[in-house]
Amino acid sequence: MGHMNATTFTAVGISGSPSARSKSRTLLEHALAALSERGATPFLIDLASLPADALLGRRRSDDVDAALERVREASIVIASTPVYRATYSGLLKVFFDLLPVNGLTDKIAIGIATGGSPAHQLVIDHGLRPLFGSVGATTTPTAVYGTDAGFENGVPHHTLVARIEQAASQAVALSERLRLAHSAAALPPSTLVES
Repeated sequence: MGHMNATTFTAVGISGSPSARSKSRTLLEHALAALSERGATPFLIDLASLPADALLGRRRSDDVDAALERVREASIVIASTPVYRATYSGLLKVFFDLLPVNGLTDKIAIGIATGGSPAHQLVIDHGLRPLFGSVGATTTPTAVYGTDAGFENGVPHHTLVARIEQAASQAVALSERLRLAHSAAALPPSTLVES
């Protein structure tokens, strides 16, 4: 895995579940572990543990500011949410509302959602992808959706884990491509042309 170690890159997971032990949070932890195996430094932001009035923008909070700063510095951002009323959680919504319009430009995003029925899978394409798009992030082709049936005693089924691994690989490849494009763009033209 040597090629990514030249630069450090961070992966930030944002848990949009009100509960600390939720299926979506479990999948998020798996995704951070998969990215960590691929060279990322992982961070987990638990939105439920942040002060609600600061998340709603009513006052400043060092914890919320630190979380936003983590997201700003990340190369890869993962958001996980349980499905509520056919969309992502309110916690995720209020946190994303605090990000500037193009706050995640040049970042690769992975969407993770869990719901009771396969029908709620639409939350990925109708909810999470547009949410990431609204702040300028590029989402991986593979997203992760888990139903209750996809877990056994709280442990995700191997097919779910395989999707997480696939999304993690895509995220690292896309992130690397962006980084190379930027470093090429930053070079003076003369160094790009061999005479």
